[in-house]
Amino acid sequence: MNFPKNLTDKLERRKLNKSLRVLPQPNDLIDFASNDYIGFSKSEAIFNAAHQFLLDRNIKSNGATGSRLISGNHFLYTETENFIAQFHQSESALLFNSGYDANVGFFSAVPQKGDLILYDELCHASIRDGIQLSNAKSYKFKHNDFEDLEKKIINFNGNNNEKTAIIYIVTETVFSMDGDCPNMEELITVSEKNNCYLVVDEAHALGVFGEKGEGLIQYLQLQDKIFARIMTFGKGLGCHGAVVLGSEELKSYLVNFARSFIYTTGLSPHSVATILVGYHHLEKDKNALELLKENIVFFNQVKKMLYLNPLFIRSKSAIQSAIIPGNEKVKSIANALQKKGFDVKAILSPTVPEGQERLRFCIHNFNSKEEISSLMTCLSSLL
Repeated sequence: MNFPKNLTDKLERRKLNKSLRVLPQPNDLIDFASNDYIGFSKSEAIFNAAHQFLLDRNIKSNGATGSRLISGNHFLYTETENFIAQFHQSESALLFNSGYDANVGFFSAVPQKGDLILYDELCHASIRDGIQLSNAKSYKFKHNDFEDLEKKIINFNGNNNEKTAIIYIVTETVFSMDGDCPNMEELITVSEKNNCYLVVDEAHALGVFGEKGEGLIQYLQLQDKIFARIMTFGKGLGCHGAVVLGSEELKSYLVNFARSFIYTTGLSPHSVATILVGYHHLEKDKNALELLKENIVFFNQVKKMLYLNPLFIRSKSAIQSAIIPGNEKVKSIANALQKKGFDVKAILSPTVPEGQERLRFCIHNFNSKEEISSLMTCLSSLL
């Protein structure tokens, strides 16, 4: 059967724009591309502990067998959710199969018709997809621009006769492409002043910020002022899945109305055990977090020493992005760095806006100072 011509044309346009996505092959380059910030995905200790945990509990199931509302809610879920809620100082925790599922489930179910969602223009695609499925109105505000946000709140309140309408403000504590953080204290002031509900995605903050890697919100002691926090485990925790943190009422509501939770097979016992063991290691392994923090500081020092600061978006997180406009140009520099032995990825439009193409560097606790220095020296010479 012939492939539809309109779909072929879309692929051809991507090729012409030098933006066609292809799956990369595994490599043994020095990792400056993955989100495995504290090396948990490669941790033999976590792997062995999760396996032993299952053996000790005599759990020998390969799958959950069904959705959590039918047959998949094995007892590990309760133990893990209780531990995560305590770790994050939250009333409740509800596990989802992935960060994408959590965001789509939350935003498609919680905001109602007549409500308003105001989201940062750089919010992740999974948040945007969930918002698109919602019956609420939605508008983006300029990145980390709370004056623009407040103007939109005032405009909505001035034109809205529905007194029961709720405004949800949505942001991330670390933005996945820029690596920067919003001023959360200022955002909370705006939110409280206007009686809004604040929803925060902490995907790239877990394992990076806080004494135990709890995330930026707890590091700032603001957890009691947030309506919902969304944590994902495919980055700092090095495994799979996600959790929505909030009140017991929020948990009950999501169990009843979040379609990406209701209509999917649950995570396997092995996946849930790995999440729980990962959290135990996060609580104990202070050295992993300290090494990451040291490397982030060192990366910024080398960047400054080589006069590369003007290229980079200001960031104190594990994500450091150098803006190099043009798909072809940024790809050629990424390829040159890869030939030098460094796994650095080019982020192309349309993933980022045209003219904002970039090299995205991910810093890890297992990168050596020598590797960071060598990488940045190579970048400087290529530019």
